[in-house]
Amino acid sequence: MKGISIALVAAVMLLSCKGDPIQKESEEGKATVQSNSPNGFKTYCNPIDIDYSYMSHYRANNNVSYRSGADPAVINFKGRYYMFVTRSHGYWASDDMSNWKFIKPQSWYFKGSNAPAAAVKGDKVILYGDPSGRGPILETDNPELGDWKTNYAVLNPPGGIQDPDLFVDDDGRVYLYEESSNTWPIRVVELDPENYYVPKGDEKDLFQLAPEKHGWERFGQDHKSDLKPYLEGPWMVKHGDTYYLEYGAPGTQWNVYADGVRTSKSPFGPFEYAPYNPISYKPGGFLKGSGHGSTVKDNHGNFWHFATMAISVNYKFERRLGMYPAGFESDNGQMYVNTAYGDYPHFLPDTEVDNHKERFTGWMLLSYKKPVSTNSGLVDRDINVVDESEQGYMQEQIMGFGIDRINDEEIRSYWVSEANNDSIHIEMDLENKMNVKAVQINFQDYNSEIFGRPDSLRQQFVLDYSLDGTQWKTLADYSKNTRDMPHGYIELETPVDARYIRYNHVYCTNKYLSISELRVFGNGYGAKPKQPANFTVVRQKDRRNAYLTWDKDDSAQGYVIYWGISKDKLNLSALMYDNPNYELRALNTDQSYYMQVEAFNENGISEKSKIIHVE
Repeated sequence: MKGISIALVAAVMLLSCKGDPIQKESEEGKATVQSNSPNGFKTYCNPIDIDYSYMSHYRANNNVSYRSGADPAVINFKGRYYMFVTRSHGYWASDDMSNWKFIKPQSWYFKGSNAPAAAVKGDKVILYGDPSGRGPILETDNPELGDWKTNYAVLNPPGGIQDPDLFVDDDGRVYLYEESSNTWPIRVVELDPENYYVPKGDEKDLFQLAPEKHGWERFGQDHKSDLKPYLEGPWMVKHGDTYYLEYGAPGTQWNVYADGVRTSKSPFGPFEYAPYNPISYKPGGFLKGSGHGSTVKDNHGNFWHFATMAISVNYKFERRLGMYPAGFESDNGQMYVNTAYGDYPHFLPDTEVDNHKERFTGWMLLSYKKPVSTNSGLVDRDINVVDESEQGYMQEQIMGFGIDRINDEEIRSYWVSEANNDSIHIEMDLENKMNVKAVQINFQDYNSEIFGRPDSLRQQFVLDYSLDGTQWKTLADYSKNTRDMPHGYIELETPVDARYIRYNHVYCTNKYLSISELRVFGNGYGAKPKQPANFTVVRQKDRRNAYLTWDKDDSAQGYVIYWGISKDKLNLSALMYDNPNYELRALNTDQSYYMQVEAFNENGISEKSKIIHVE
């Protein structure tokens, strides 16, 4: 057991930073332009498009610049959402989970909070996130101002507090859960809110990973590393009389980074492993991984799960944030997080839908591997990154920065422009007339020289569209944009028919214009794929693994497999492009499963295959 002692500490102060909303409208009219903020969108698209901070805490060791957002702790305080993110030098607030305003608090941690914990206690927000692993609980009744107060009672366990979570129960009792390690278990201790949040007794060990039983808890890309996995990021949610303790595994830099859950009737446990684990899992698609997250109830009574997603190019801890519909099954309380088509447009919390669990718009990806060209020459320069691939702690770099990288649905690859001026353009041929409904532009930090949160960050561009490649109209005009939008998502007020899309560059703050993906969403006018034929599942001798096969459909862009522990709750999914067949390595050894598959293309989604029961 770790004991907790008390010492003294003083709060620290940081400067403020603000950005201006943009007010720009195209001459082509309001019908196709959404360039104001707040944006009034009904949809969103992962990764969340916020002004991610450039990490600066490793600058003394290396001069590698990269943005990151990880370990989100999201709370609902008086109907407004607050999102606390690792090492961001502040936090974000929103009324709708679409428009997030960055708040530079009056008093904060000099080095930025590390895996911050936040909770609502009465009429205050309480928080812990001292990067030293030792410090007091902070509190404020005005998070918009951020006048955080300290009570000077430092929580100081041997080894420090890692990846903390603060949980306030219905009766007002407060608990601290914590750990991030491939050695130590998740722990809990009750804190005394009437006595400076002093611990009531010693921490209690709760549980560790069991990768020999739980395939999804194995380390590495696709769970294929023999290195010991990491257990981290606890987050407690109470639903009914059940305590759901979420936890992250097996490693933040991998495509299989996920959240699992254990349940109990007491905040102290014992916690039972949920047979439907993991709950938040996204091993495929454009942006992969969905671990170390938090679950929050919105103003309509629905739950959302915010999670950490990996890029891991400039550094293994280069990450972004995603949000997914979440909840609890009404008949048995099973927790779910729906990540199917999780980086395609989904409806926002304030947009009413028939079923909260199914918020996917049905807007398909129109841009995947379509012909694309640019007037910028090919860049061939060394990359300035922290590469730990040889040690087995990150994937190898994807080299080559040609224009074909811009629509390969891989966030780790990217196009780099020879120049950064308003003469550069990119032209994409969707090959057929498509009904375009949204565009997402994902900028990348190639050899960036930016650190911290300068107030000059912005991206400026104009999007055009055409049916014949000759006559062009404006799709969206961001030429005077003053907002930092590294994953600029643009929902069109009115869809347009187009075959060609053109990106006209105006300005970006980085030295190099670099884009990891130019994504176009909407629907084609052709046929959907047919139901996948000859679907089979073979569970391997290692029962953590199963091999799924089905016939290739030449009209399919990709496939999504679904699985779960009951026929009517196939809550887990994995998306893959191009070729059929998949080795699923995320199973629990002592559990049977139900599985099925569907195909998709620009025109929509096929009928699902028959469901197969796997003993």
